[in-house]
Amino acid sequence: MNKSVKIIVEVVLAAVIVLLVWLTIKSIQKPVQFNNEVAARSQVAIQRLKDIRTLQVAFKSVNGRFSPTVDSLKLFYETGKMDIVMQIGSHDDSLAVANTEAIKKANKKLKPAELTAKLQEAYKAGQKVVFSVTTQVPVKDTLFHNRPDFCIDSLAFIPFSGGQKTEMEAAIKTVSGVQVPLFEARMPYKALCKGLDNQLRINLDAERKDQNKYEGLQVGSITAPNNNAGNWE
Repeated sequence: MNKSVKIIVEVVLAAVIVLLVWLTIKSIQKPVQFNNEVAARSQVAIQRLKDIRTLQVAFKSVNGRFSPTVDSLKLFYETGKMDIVMQIGSHDDSLAVANTEAIKKANKKLKPAELTAKLQEAYKAGQKVVFSVTTQVPVKDTLFHNRPDFCIDSLAFIPFSGGQKTEMEAAIKTVSGVQVPLFEARMPYKALCKGLDNQLRINLDAERKDQNKYEGLQVGSITAPNNNAGNWE
């Protein structure tokens, strides 16, 4: 073998070795990058599911049941009202407590609403008292008002999915002889991982199935009451 051929062979071998090393590194990094991207996307999805849960709990406090659709949650957020209990005075103020007990004792026959009115009169007159009043406020002015980035419209969609809708159901089921309102909202990995390596996503789903877990992110459950917990918690 002459010198020129030898040099060419060495160069080709070196190139092949570099290519093999690069392919090996890439094959190792691929699942790592996939997992990192899934984790990043999941954080966005989890926040949306948490927001749905917050709205569902508020919706139930007003309607006695959960909403079956994101659209009705949106309407509730934009036009609904909810009760807020405000406490006037402090139970740590001994004078306020004493004055309140005296007024209650003097007005034993009054109905709760009438007694509250009496305490309000005393408060307006400058007397220290302790009582609670319930007032209705717009949901929009109560929930998420400290979140400038909050967008009610985004809750209807699974992030990074190209516009696929959040899956949601609500039901009332009998649990230990008691009628219990339930809901669940889901974002499957098949939608959340759109655009990522499909085989790795299939592997992720298979792993979840083997663990008897939902193949995605879910909050609440209509099959087993879980106190509205998320499956990431």
